[in-house]
Amino acid sequence: MDEPPVQLIQATRCPVPAQPGKPERVDDEYERKGAAVLFRFTAPLAGWRRVSVREHRTAVDWAEEIRSLPEEDFPDAEKIILICDNLHTHTIGAVYKAFPPVQARALAMR
Repeated sequence: MDEPPVQLIQATRCPVPAQPGKPERVDDEYERKGAAVLFRFTAPLAGWRRVSVREHRTAVDWAEEIRSLPEEDFPDAEKIILICDNLHTHTIGAVYKAFPPVQARALAMR
């Protein structure tokens, strides 16, 4: 899994169309429209991937994304091995923060 931040931008000027002998011209000026976080999950050997977009990258957001792995994406899997970086939000405590103890324990054990 990975969760890179992305910047949302909008062009401030329309591109000038290509003409014979001249390429299309695009101005690099833009207006910032906010930011988002992409939660990307992959299982390369299975040929599977999922990307979801969220406004924030909090522990609860991470836990909600993790919940969907065993409940929606891989319901028949006995065990899921998750590889992620060591951000402070990537802990079992995040699951307990987001869900009732019984559900959190079930997710953590899987």
